[in-house]
Amino acid sequence: MNRIATERHLAAILIADIVGYSRLMGVNEEGTLRRLKALRSGLIHQTVRQHEGRIVKWTGDEVLVEFPSAVSAVRCALDVQRSMIDRNAALPEPERICFRIGINVGELMAEKDGDVFGDSVNLAKRLETLSPCGGLCFSRAVRDQVRDRITLPFEDWGERSLKNIARPVRVFAVTPEVIASLPAANDPVQVRRAHLPITVTLFAVSATSLLVAGLWFALRSATHPVSPSLPVTAPEQNASAPIALPGPTAPRLSIVVLPFVNLSDEPGQDYIAESITADLTTDLSRIRESFVIASGTALSYKGRTTDLRQAGRDLGVRYVLTGSVRRAGERIRVNAQLADATSGVQIWSDRFEGDRSTFPDLQDELIARLARTLDLELTEAESRRAQKERSDNFDASDIAMRGWSVLNRPITQQQLAEAQDLFEQSLRLDPRLAHAQIGLARTLAAKVNVRWSTSQEADLARAEALNNEVLASHPGDAMAHFVKADILRGRKQFTSAIAAYETAIALNRNFAPAYGAMASALLRAGRSADAIPQIDRAVRLSPRDPQLGFWLYVKGHAYAHLTRDEEAIEWCLKSVAASATPYWLNYVDLSSSYAWLGRQEEARSAVEGLLKLKPGYTVGHWRREGWSDDPVFLREYQRIVEGLRKAGLPE
Repeated sequence: MNRIATERHLAAILIADIVGYSRLMGVNEEGTLRRLKALRSGLIHQTVRQHEGRIVKWTGDEVLVEFPSAVSAVRCALDVQRSMIDRNAALPEPERICFRIGINVGELMAEKDGDVFGDSVNLAKRLETLSPCGGLCFSRAVRDQVRDRITLPFEDWGERSLKNIARPVRVFAVTPEVIASLPAANDPVQVRRAHLPITVTLFAVSATSLLVAGLWFALRSATHPVSPSLPVTAPEQNASAPIALPGPTAPRLSIVVLPFVNLSDEPGQDYIAESITADLTTDLSRIRESFVIASGTALSYKGRTTDLRQAGRDLGVRYVLTGSVRRAGERIRVNAQLADATSGVQIWSDRFEGDRSTFPDLQDELIARLARTLDLELTEAESRRAQKERSDNFDASDIAMRGWSVLNRPITQQQLAEAQDLFEQSLRLDPRLAHAQIGLARTLAAKVNVRWSTSQEADLARAEALNNEVLASHPGDAMAHFVKADILRGRKQFTSAIAAYETAIALNRNFAPAYGAMASALLRAGRSADAIPQIDRAVRLSPRDPQLGFWLYVKGHAYAHLTRDEEAIEWCLKSVAASATPYWLNYVDLSSSYAWLGRQEEARSAVEGLLKLKPGYTVGHWRREGWSDDPVFLREYQRIVEGLRKAGLPE
């Protein structure tokens, strides 16, 4: 029977679904039904009514609710999810009820019986399937309506192609960790009537106080650090009424990008500086565990002489990025400086320049390079700060940050062992700390992929378990998808690994290590020619990266597979020059390529270099390395085996 709509109207739609309902019924059918019935008539009915919503229908374990506004829908979702934390606390984990929630706003078609349908409902359902357990996902339309009315950090998961939805949808999320930091439902200082979802309970503030997001986050982070799996961007603030914060209370990796200054003679070039400021703010917000002041607030400092220490206190951040743009003829030069907001001391600077005619491409490359460099610099700076300020009282997050600082260095056996030890220490203090889970998973996968693991399958299995925990709660985490790809690469599942790297890149288009690692997977999948552009992209994004030596080796190795020996030699030598610690695989390709070119003296010298790094290594060892089972790879690989024989490596 066809539906006959009697009304069209705009409304917000919330769809909530119980995760693992069949499993819950299998564990305790009567108890699950009893709790679900109590939730329907109690928490959900009362919370929906409190926020002026209407329950359209229940379908098994799923509820569809209509609200007059997106703000009401989001507030209701937050209240339900926060209350569920308290209700589940006393239950064993297998019996806990956990909701996924999706929210959309748009035009609905309503029937006479009150049921609603249409594309807006379909999209809300798709968003619900993306939601983390205990969190919520919503569309850009919802974000636009709530961003200035609900002071809450949310994550931008980028555009997603959803089933039966014609166009990609920009998805935003609030994680379970953020919701867990909200006041409990019975908190006496909660100010629901004032429509403020977050109250800073460490201070006696009135319901009408202006709560600046930086203050809330700084106070909250002292007791409940935000999950680092995805960073958050601070909501817009009123910078004319800042609340001063002492530096030590600011969140880890907190930063503001102050408006870049236009030093050109043409005021009309201001748009370039403003565009760089906004784009860089967006890309920095993707850094793990970062807290980035929104560009709207930062722009309020435009044209003002700013004391960096005061700006740090005003906005509650530890780091301040400043810069300038200068146009001279057809050249554009960009300078950037990173300073410690506590001391005002500059800790990093760099300069970029290019032709005005290619500036759109230059700007994209500039933003990507800055974001990757700042990711490394901020992690290192925060690790040093923790060791200086809290050397006798490290918490789990401090130790995890030190682990990432070590992991970001050029790869060596000692470096991976040190990183693993730090992540293990962190997880002993907090077994669910995502920043440490994903760090340890990446370290274990790296050990396997560089052949330094003594128990490859055990290391990969543990890495997979840790990484899956992060992906379950943060499906939009680019690093988690990168680690998933590394694990698949370690298992020689190269096609699947390439797909996972592509997902990581789709989530963060400037993720330089993902391009470099994908090149290695492509090469071992028998696609050597496809690997080279990926390395070029990685190097353009991060030309001074700690992994640069490895990337250049992969490019040289690809050329060796393609029988382009001159180029193989060129890039392997560049890899040797760029590597703080010699990478033995370069000498394999150098030995073979020199031999195939008839440059026997240089081939013998390369063999000597190989044997210094790998005493007793033979042609047989190389033949049995087992990097890949792909027939194209193996056919190309055999030529390198023959080249090693020609170079004089013992059989």
